Amino acid sequence: MTFEHFPEIFTSNVKSVLKNLGRRPAVKKVAGLFGASSVGPGIGMADMPVPGRVVMYFGDTASKIYQVTQWLPVLEQLNEKLEVLLVFRSLSAFRAASKLTSLPKIYIRKYADLIKLYNDNDLRLVIYVNNSYSNFQSIEHPRLVHVHVNHGESDKLSMVSNRAKAYDKVLVAGPAAIKRHESMLVDFDFSKLLVTGRPQLDIDFAPELEASDKFDVMYAPTWEGENDDNNYTSIDLYGEQIINLLLGSPAIRIVYKPHPRVQSSTNPSVAEAHENILNLIDESNALGANHLVCLQGNILAMFASTDALITDVSSVALDYLYLHPERPIVLSDRRTNPANLLRDAPVSQACQVIDSNSIALNSEFLHAALFEDEHVNDRQKMRSFYFGDLAIGESTLRFEQIIEQLIEERAKKLIGFRQWHS
Repeated sequence: MTFEHFPEIFTSNVKSVLKNLGRRPAVKKVAGLFGASSVGPGIGMADMPVPGRVVMYFGDTASKIYQVTQWLPVLEQLNEKLEVLLVFRSLSAFRAASKLTSLPKIYIRKYADLIKLYNDNDLRLVIYVNNSYSNFQSIEHPRLVHVHVNHGESDKLSMVSNRAKAYDKVLVAGPAAIKRHESMLVDFDFSKLLVTGRPQLDIDFAPELEASDKFDVMYAPTWEGENDDNNYTSIDLYGEQIINLLLGSPAIRIVYKPHPRVQSSTNPSVAEAHENILNLIDESNALGANHLVCLQGNILAMFASTDALITDVSSVALDYLYLHPERPIVLSDRRTNPANLLRDAPVSQACQVIDSNSIALNSEFLHAALFEDEHVNDRQKMRSFYFGDLAIGESTLRFEQIIEQLIEERAKKLIGFRQWHS
């Protein structure tokens, strides 16, 4: 059986789901599906067939739902060609996703139930947006194609993992990502890397910022990472100085858009700097300014209304580079190590860089970075390095073509495999 406009069901037993549903007509789509966390005797996921050819698998909690969010418009578009099912391993992430999309979704707690879901339905390919440890329970299934897409394109150390060896294919944005993998991984099959650009950046989002007649500068610091090696944030070192410098220019409107995890940071320095920035902006606005604090919302939908970006080594910098290479980008370096920054984040050669030395130059440095932009041509070259020569709109087409091709290729291999073993 299949379902259409199936309501979200909160239950711990598949049998109670079947009892509550009664008789259902054969239909095509699921609007929301809550998989049982435990299965009664003789009742399994085979009793509840689900739609879908492509799975988006997410094993983390709602604290990382932003990793899913940016892929939802792309998956919703893919769903028009190949039915997409969202599979969650945490209830909090499932509930969070239920507020964001009408794509079919299911919560599966147990590993055995996950494998049964894969066995008993006509699913073909699984997409992974991060490297959650639970991904490797899903990868256990041999029939499906397992594709890692990550949740952004950046120069962070976490963008390359030895775990890439476990996936059938790894979709990357462009030449920079390939070089990143080549420099980090040993004994890796580089034919696994397939270039798709950034499909998320093809979406034509409605603007989320108010119009302004000033020079709008977005300050978008990343979070502090899960360890020191992955800490690229500027907020605790330079954040308050950056805001104070921007507040000193009446020609500038600030758009403060921190990473979602900055707001819930348990790092005292980051939490204190974030709170102080909020207070500085509130005080300025109380005196008649119109600066914006955007703790929620889609940052990609805000870019079009800005004139410049100040950010850290993160996907934000590269997304802005892709969409608006003609606009100034100022990048932070919390380690004040220009050689390492250039090695690890090549985009830095196309930006002014804030570090412990340049921040001391105060307003003169920032004015030159924003209003005397010297890196326009450099950024055009960097855009090609990170994203190839794909124009806006072409990434989505390539992404969909690759997904369809991988499904077709696996189907042919399975036919040959079965004939060989028959």
